[in-house]
Amino acid sequence: MADDDLQAAPTYRDPTQPLPARARDLLARLTLDEKVALLHQHAPAVDRLGLGAFHTGAEVLHGVAWLGVATSFPQPVGLAATWDAALLTRVGEVVGTELRAKHAADPAVSLNVWAPVVNPLRHPLWGRNEEGFSEDPHLTAHLATAYARGLRGDHPVYWRTVPTLKHFLAYNNETDRALTSSQLRPRVLHEYELPAYRGPIEAGVVGAVMPSYNLVNGRPNHVARELLDELRSWTDASLMVVSDAAAPGNLVTFERYYDDHVESHAAMVRAGVDSFTDNDADARPTVERLHAALERGLLTEAEVDRAVLRQLELRLATGELDPDLDPYAGVGADALDLPEHRALAREVAARAVVVLQNDGVLPLRAGASVAVVGPLADRVLHDWYSGTPPYLVGLGSALAERLGASAVQVADGADRVALRSATTGAYVRQLDAATPLTADARTATDAGAAFDVTSWGEGLVTLRGVRSGLLWSGAGWVVRADSERVGGWVAQESFRLHRHADGTWSVQHVGSGRWVRVQSDATGTLVAEAHDAADAERFTLRTLRSGHAQVAEAAAAADVVVVAVGNDPHLLGRETEDRPHLRLPDASTELWRTAHDANPRAVLAVVSSYPYVLGPVADEAAAVVWSSHAGQELGHGLTDVLVGDVEPAGHLAQTWVADDSHVGDLLDYDVIDAGSTYWYARHEPLYAFGHGLSYTTVEHRGIRVVTASGAADAADRAATGQPDGAGPARVGADAHLDVEVDVANTGDRPVDELVQVYASAVDHRLAVPHRRLLGHVRVPLEPGATGTATVRVRVADLAVWDVTRDALVVEPGAYVLHAGASAADLPVSVGVVVTGDPVAPRAALTGPLRATDFDDHDGIELAERTRDAGDAVQVPRGRGSAAVTLRDVDARGATRLGVTVARTRAGAAGVRVEVRDGSGAWTVAASADVPPDGGRYDWSTVEAVRGPAWDVLAGGVTYLRVVLTGAARLAELTFGG
Repeated sequence: MADDDLQAAPTYRDPTQPLPARARDLLARLTLDEKVALLHQHAPAVDRLGLGAFHTGAEVLHGVAWLGVATSFPQPVGLAATWDAALLTRVGEVVGTELRAKHAADPAVSLNVWAPVVNPLRHPLWGRNEEGFSEDPHLTAHLATAYARGLRGDHPVYWRTVPTLKHFLAYNNETDRALTSSQLRPRVLHEYELPAYRGPIEAGVVGAVMPSYNLVNGRPNHVARELLDELRSWTDASLMVVSDAAAPGNLVTFERYYDDHVESHAAMVRAGVDSFTDNDADARPTVERLHAALERGLLTEAEVDRAVLRQLELRLATGELDPDLDPYAGVGADALDLPEHRALAREVAARAVVVLQNDGVLPLRAGASVAVVGPLADRVLHDWYSGTPPYLVGLGSALAERLGASAVQVADGADRVALRSATTGAYVRQLDAATPLTADARTATDAGAAFDVTSWGEGLVTLRGVRSGLLWSGAGWVVRADSERVGGWVAQESFRLHRHADGTWSVQHVGSGRWVRVQSDATGTLVAEAHDAADAERFTLRTLRSGHAQVAEAAAAADVVVVAVGNDPHLLGRETEDRPHLRLPDASTELWRTAHDANPRAVLAVVSSYPYVLGPVADEAAAVVWSSHAGQELGHGLTDVLVGDVEPAGHLAQTWVADDSHVGDLLDYDVIDAGSTYWYARHEPLYAFGHGLSYTTVEHRGIRVVTASGAADAADRAATGQPDGAGPARVGADAHLDVEVDVANTGDRPVDELVQVYASAVDHRLAVPHRRLLGHVRVPLEPGATGTATVRVRVADLAVWDVTRDALVVEPGAYVLHAGASAADLPVSVGVVVTGDPVAPRAALTGPLRATDFDDHDGIELAERTRDAGDAVQVPRGRGSAAVTLRDVDARGATRLGVTVARTRAGAAGVRVEVRDGSGAWTVAASADVPPDGGRYDWSTVEAVRGPAWDVLAGGVTYLRVVLTGAARLAELTFGG
């Protein structure tokens, strides 16, 4: 198109034209320099075209974050406990509206929002557990779609905000997160990881995706073209890919996947990344590297255009050029902290509370006196992605508001101490938040000399000034008590107390690793500068009040004691830090014992970002309830459930295991082999996936399949000897089933019962999870009422990945549909038979057998076949050999075998193909040495030497075991006749 044509036909300004056409017209009017500049997160304005300055990303994980006051909702793991998609859509609408309000006040606020997080909660040690929804990828997709729908809005053209899915892919560890390679064989990839992303994308409620820091099968996710292509294959709409913060630099500095940033930046754009989040607001390095890539021929202008086009489509969707038509442009800066937003925050906080066990102590009876004790007795905590709520309501305050101040006593269980300096001989104090801590108080009773010490586990403590109510902080060289809460990318408010052999104490600031010393000045200023405990100040610690004594006294005087414990979301498990273990911290357990010893009518209230192993505490507790960190209305939400003003409705979307050993290795992403999640768990849980009690009793009395669209017809029934109408329903893989479940409320309180339907296979040879959620629905029942829940089930949700067809398929056979209150409480069931062709053996002569399509393995490592595409298997460093097993290989008539191999390093390397004989022993059918020359991407196909068991291999359908030795890498096996 000529320049004068562009001037004459400003399609991009015409709102009657489709957004893609407008974006293409706008793209054509940009210069190459302007296009390259748009690829950085902080893109400059293009005034001549009416484009303002723009940057990707506003944080809205569970409320608008980092932009000032906004409504704060429960963490996503808490939102998921509602199992209520409609409720999450309402939350998304409020959050999106408040983000629009921030944008109205400051147009620099991005309408591209970085939420929701859809990483399935595979392992509860993950430090970012709070950010995800569920261990079940399909429930994750269901709930994330609902939240994103609220963020997006329902206008067919313009979006309230443009949600971004995080973090793609197989990201559940903070330990070395930019270096670890998640091992995903095709079954785990397609059955467990991808569904969480596919649901929201197919629903059309997200416009962007963010790759994760880690690698998958040896390739960094930011250059995983095949995976990004897979995402985009699920939609005809534009899908922008934004990098995670500083991830572009990781490709060279940490991962060393490329030799220089020019090469790596080009690879990212070629793979499908459209926006670089790097070097904060400084776009210069990114722009220079991309221009260098163009000059070196590593990148084409067409590839740049592809990335820019996606960005322009996103920006047009937010109404950037159509403020008069955008239905959300009228949201004003005052659409924050509205009464209806406060009401919704309280409603959600209550709906997300899960009653885990209860001997009848709950709901609290009218007139009961209550002691609320523990570090979270009246404290509301924030995580890294929390916003700044307009107010906070703690549990103790909310109970006092509801029951009366005289009926509630609060004791946080902190020891109140004074610290006397060996250097000055005086006590540490602080007169106000503006002054440093100084060791110049004559007595422990002087103003500002008392501090409360709270233990969070693993030796971490916080110290809070009694006079100021503020926490010690080592954010500067001088130690002050000036912080309202623990926070920051590196928490500055946590310390360790070290006791010396002589009984004196030293204090270490954890954020800097420095130890506190006292300066020899007039006031004895405390500074964090000593390098070790030997150079640290020695303090005599004097206990002014025992926290345990305070708890015991309060518990003994009350009818019921509520012990409120859990985690601080900035300590011992958060972004950049995985949890050290699953157990309740020792300090919390001891506080529980103190309260329980004083009053056996003790309720354990866990407020946390993740599940715990409770050990004996669960056996001792009269009741156990759980809430995530639920934002500004935490106290009201918990209180509404504890006193029975709101009936319990929360259910776990994540299993609570009974022992640390039941979860396996954090870095083992093969959920099948590892026995991870309720799909494959090998142990009975403490509290099962889907578990949640009410204040009544409910019976599940019957189940039946009443309709089955796509059911097998009468002719099919007759052909299989199945009379019409007899036995289990026979259905095709494309069928939709209506499953009816009869339920009865046999108690004396109303209930909103969550009826859950799961599936399992009768034939354990079928490669399906032990148990998997297929659907759920709520049924409200008054006392004594009965009802019927109708759950729509898709047979296609039984699908597993068929490596012979590279597709999700439903294996024919007999299945059972179970219904009940959790994955472990399923009292009624009904059988169904899925018809269809069974999965055929692997046809070895019709195409290569990929090594990554194994059924079992012994110590193998998955890795990239080339830097850009494909997967292979190899022997991990430190092992002499590894093996993969391929079941049901049909190599009948084969006369030769080629193995496509490379090597990881110098040294001997070989491949041995074995078959299983009638006795079950493995015998060599063929073998080959890997050529001695070449690197890890220098692949060659080597003719294998036939071994003694070749006739067994070529004579029928058999199992193959391929053993790799030394430095061998294997991509595929190719048989010939």
